[in-house]
Amino acid sequence: MELANAADAYARHLADVRRLSPATVRAYRSDLADLEASVNGAELTAIDVEYLREWLWRATKRGDARSTIARRTAAARGFFAWATDAGLLPSDPSARLVAPKRGRTLPTVATADGLSDALDRLEAAAADGDPIALRDHALIEMLYGTGMRVSELCGLDLDDIDRSRRTARVLGKGSKERVVPFGGAAHRALDAYLVRGRPALAARGGTASPRSVFLGARGARLGARAAYDVVSRFVGPVVGGTAGPHALRHSAATHLLDGGADLRTVQEILGHASLGTTQIYTHVSSERLTAAYRLAHPRA
Repeated sequence: MELANAADAYARHLADVRRLSPATVRAYRSDLADLEASVNGAELTAIDVEYLREWLWRATKRGDARSTIARRTAAARGFFAWATDAGLLPSDPSARLVAPKRGRTLPTVATADGLSDALDRLEAAAADGDPIALRDHALIEMLYGTGMRVSELCGLDLDDIDRSRRTARVLGKGSKERVVPFGGAAHRALDAYLVRGRPALAARGGTASPRSVFLGARGARLGARAAYDVVSRFVGPVVGGTAGPHALRHSAATHLLDGGADLRTVQEILGHASLGTTQIYTHVSSERLTAAYRLAHPRA
């Protein structure tokens, strides 16, 4: 069997059996497509560990980031382990493949004051009742207020929101469900959008998305790409550079820890499977604390 056909079957396995998100499946398939280009149509059984090492070496030579190479190594190991278990290969050629250690990259985090000022400007822009402005304000407040991912926010339906308890039921990675709280500012922005903004947007699309919380300009469910663009336009000026929606998630987690929340609580709010993933935010808080000390203390 050719690598391309096997990779397609593996992508279906990830989606249908392991129930990974479409974005994760696309990422794995993209990494395997890079391997396909490297081996020039070789049969699956012809690929050995030297093929794989050559592939990763080329990626290093062209300047790919260490994190990218580590991810591709993981993708190859997962694929070849599956192919071996499925009987497509007599043995796993990736078993001796070693991933490079990832360097620690701290996430981009906005200051609480900077976000507060920017959110105040969003609220003022939404005061005239423009449906898009109301939606964007609610979208940003909910992302920052809950720490959820953009894809999770776009997947929200009306019955996922409990406005009396100020909670949202979120379907996260691996179809894992969690309930996250949101505060008064997000509650007010969401109420204003649901009462004054969403009906106007829904009227543009008829019954296209009757249950979706966040709608696009034409009344259909807001897509992750469109939401990404909205958030990026908002976050960039706040952090003083280019940043995506995850900067809001990072900021929410860091500000929770700064305010005294324990790590386990932040893990549950973010929906991290491992506490180790959440621990990166303790490094962010520690570095911010150290920087503040060095600026403020006369003997620093």
